[in-house]
Formats: sequence, structure tokens, C-alpha cells
Amino acid sequence: MRLATWNVNSIRARVERTVAFAERESVDVLAMQEVKCTPAQFPFAEFEAAGYEVHVHGLNQWNGVAIATRIPAEDVVTSFPGMPGFSKGLEGPDQPLEARAMGATIGGVRVWSLYVPNGRALGDPHLAYKLDWLAALGAYTSEALAENPDLALALVGDFNIAPTNADNGDPTVVEGFSTHVSPPEREAFAALEAAGLTDVVRPLVPTGYTYWDYKRLRFPRNEGMRIDFILGSHAFAGAVTGAAIHRDERKGEAPSDHVPVVVDLDLRSPEVDDDVPMIFG
Repeated sequence: MRLATWNVNSIRARVERTVAFAERESVDVLAMQEVKCTPAQFPFAEFEAAGYEVHVHGLNQWNGVAIATRIPAEDVVTSFPGMPGFSKGLEGPDQPLEARAMGATIGGVRVWSLYVPNGRALGDPHLAYKLDWLAALGAYTSEALAENPDLALALVGDFNIAPTNADNGDPTVVEGFSTHVSPPEREAFAALEAAGLTDVVRPLVPTGYTYWDYKRLRFPRNEGMRIDFILGSHAFAGAVTGAAIHRDERKGEAPSDHVPVVVDLDLRSPEVDDDVPMIFG
């Protein structure tokens, strides 16, 4: 199975290059973030013509996640247990859930497409929401792996955190002044690893960013950040045979500010159709 994650930053604006990438790279499962549309607005036809079924969770022109797959998806959900909501100016437990998570079981792998809240600024209520959101995600992960230590679990997407200094090349993002690099955010990312997950890409791709701001020539200067991840359980990590960060997708006309991150898995499930091509590292 070839699994990819990509913050596409509006699928309607970038559907042609998104589908072209998926076809060219023989992607079996593509988790997308920031699709920025409702299911009624999603360009299903282009994906279906390329052989994908698509599951979409979007509520408006912001946020939104989706999974396109050539392998049948089962048990599709749009939130994880305990996931908090957010609405500006509101407090308490009854805030509406945003379209930031989608889980599905595909080819024996429990895949989550995740768009972690940005945090906005130090001291902003959105940062507290981000940390609560990550804490709930960590609690879900711990419980899921405690119940089934052999679960092939993958949390993929835009985490809006640069977990180490090596993951931040943007000179305007400074610890003590900026989100994405603050100690609480980095501790929340480390808690996901402590819950039983591993960054399966960095051991195979030791350098490279996944995001470059559109402003101030960040991409030509390579002043980016690595904030898009594929985190896997022990069972998932043990099946990874290859990985890539597709930097060239930041080039060309009207690119997303993020690029795809891809892994290959040597992991088959009885539910997988033998006619589906599987790509190994």
C-alpha cells in the first residue's frame, strides 16, 4: 500500500494537480487536509475517474478533511473520542466540532486524516484549544493501542507543530514568540510518541521541510517547516519500506503551501482486492 498525506489548501483550486500527483505516484490512499469545502462542493468526479472512492468531511469554506482510496474503506468516522470543539467567543464543553478529523480502516490499517488546530498566537484561546485537541488525540491513541497492541494505526496530516529545531527553517517562527515551536506544543507532540507512535518518515528522509509560507520568498530560500507527519504504531512502523517528501509539488502554478508526504507499506489484508496494485519501497 502506498499512503500519502497532503494539505491541499483548497481542493477545488487544486483538484487537477492533486489527482495528477496521486495517479503519477500510484498512491493507493491519499489523506487530505484543508479541502475547504462541503461534501456537496467536493470535486468527486475527477477522483472517481482516476479510480478513487472519496470520503469527505467539510462544513464550510474552512478546514475540512478527506480520504481518497483505491482500496475499500470501512468504519469511516469524523471525530475521535473526546475531540473538543471550538467557536470564537464561546466557552464550555458544548462548542461545535470542527471538520478536522476523519478515520477509516483501509487494507487493515486504521488511518486518520488530521488537521490539527493552528493555535494562532501565544496566549490566544485557539492555542488552548489546540493543546486540548492534541491531549484528546493522545488519550484516544493510548487507549486504542492498549486495547489492541497489534493495531496498525496511522495518524497522518498537518500537525501544525515543528517538534524540533531541525524542523523549523522559518526565521520568523521563534520560540517564545510564535506558535508551532512553543514548549507546550512540542510536549503535546512528544506525548503522541509516548503513547506508542513513531515518526516513520524522518529515519528514511533525514532532511526536508513540508511547508513554506507564500510570503517573503520562503520557498526559494528554503525557509520552511516540517509540520506534516505520518505517525504510526509499532505494527504500522514495522511495515514501512520507503518514504518520500515531494518537495517539487511546491513548484509550478498555484501550488499548495504544503507538499505531499508518502510512505510505502508491505502490509496486506484479506479485505484488499488482489486486483488493486500495491506499491512497495
